[in-house]
Amino acid sequence: MRPSMECGVIVIAGLLAMAGGGRAQEMKMPAQEQHHPMQMAAVRPEYPRMGRAQENAKGTLFTLEQAEKIAGESNPTLRQAEAEIRAAKARQQQAGLYPNPTVAYAGDEIRGGSVGGGKQGFFVQQAVVTGRKLALSREVFAKDVKLAEIEAEEQKMRVQSAVKMAFLRVLAAQELLDARRDMAAIAQDSTETQRRLMNTGQADETEVLEAEVEAQRMRIGARMQENTLREEWRSLAAVIGQPDLSLATVAGDLEKGWPEVNEEEAVEAIAKESPAVRIADITEARAQNVFSRARRGAIPDVQVRGGMEYNHDLLGSVPFAKGWEGIAEVAVEIPLFNRNQGNVTAARADIERAGQEKTRIALTLRERAASAVDQYANARLMSVGYRDEMLPRAKKTYGLMVEKYGQMLASYPRVLDAQRKLYELQIEYISALESVWTNGIALQGYLLTDGLEAPARPGEVDRPVRETNVPMPERTMSPRETMRNP
Repeated sequence: MRPSMECGVIVIAGLLAMAGGGRAQEMKMPAQEQHHPMQMAAVRPEYPRMGRAQENAKGTLFTLEQAEKIAGESNPTLRQAEAEIRAAKARQQQAGLYPNPTVAYAGDEIRGGSVGGGKQGFFVQQAVVTGRKLALSREVFAKDVKLAEIEAEEQKMRVQSAVKMAFLRVLAAQELLDARRDMAAIAQDSTETQRRLMNTGQADETEVLEAEVEAQRMRIGARMQENTLREEWRSLAAVIGQPDLSLATVAGDLEKGWPEVNEEEAVEAIAKESPAVRIADITEARAQNVFSRARRGAIPDVQVRGGMEYNHDLLGSVPFAKGWEGIAEVAVEIPLFNRNQGNVTAARADIERAGQEKTRIALTLRERAASAVDQYANARLMSVGYRDEMLPRAKKTYGLMVEKYGQMLASYPRVLDAQRKLYELQIEYISALESVWTNGIALQGYLLTDGLEAPARPGEVDRPVRETNVPMPERTMSPRETMRNP
């Protein structure tokens, strides 16, 4: 723009602003200066800040503590995990019970009519379990109980992390909604300014159309953010187990209390202390117990039978029956062909597989933890950069531009442009803060983030690391990508 044109824009924009133009900009001219027609009115700058939704909330604020309490009472996966522990203990009890005895009637050479004769009676049969097979079976199912208990602990971590992450996403969406509404208001102010400038010949129709397009884009962005806020709230309500919970304003501060994560220690902790690692250890021990039980399977049980029978046959020439006679039998199966060799071989292979599974889990956890740590570090770097460097400079630029406008050294459109850039940085800052929180919470919770995944049953836990147990974290968006995706 040529110097003469720039000066004209400044003067006209200033006069328009004094006449009432401008979005929520309070312009006040002191009484002693009102006789100077070219003196610019003072514009009070409006800086972005967070927490306005909580200040203007109509109802009671919804806190993280409330969400966690409701989740502890209503999330169905926690009750599932408790039920699975009871079921595992019941199976352990059942595995150690002795076989029931058999009581039976027996008859042999039974004759009717006047002759009579034959034998009739009863016996009791009992299987005597040998080789400590029952004790070994109890040990196998004792490992299932331990697996169920670890799975319950893991589920509790998963629910806690999921609730925190869902809550922080609602809080971030709440802050972003205010910022995007501000952006829409700035764009609308810019549109009105361009229209006034066109009426005075200082702008053409293309500039007005461009401003209108931008204003429409910002309005759509604000509406989309409203939908995002509702979606995040529904996710939070589902995780805590209250899907009909009415939308409320959440309480919190994205800028304070960031999750503190040591990048090197976090990877080691996840790779060595994760419940998935403990599950793998117990699974290997269970495989050892199954192998021991399979080896004892070749030892035959003893079948014992004892009873009484009444013999109706006559005792020689004496017309009396022989009477009661005892029955006793002892039987042992000879392991000639079936020595349980197939199950022994399979159990030995399962031990080897379980050992390799431990290694696979540790490597998988390291890989995914490294990705999450990288995203956490990037998000933290971005947040600190916005907070300490970019936002202060943008605020200073905006403030100086307002001062220049009051001194007739800058046009009102330039003021709006500086304000728009400031609020764009604020939006990117909020997105970076959200990423710091979500990635930090995931790392602190051993990457267990799906609060509605059903806990696995002990018999199904041959893959302790499932995709939903240690998810591949979402990639953090760069500032440039954030600007391209309003």
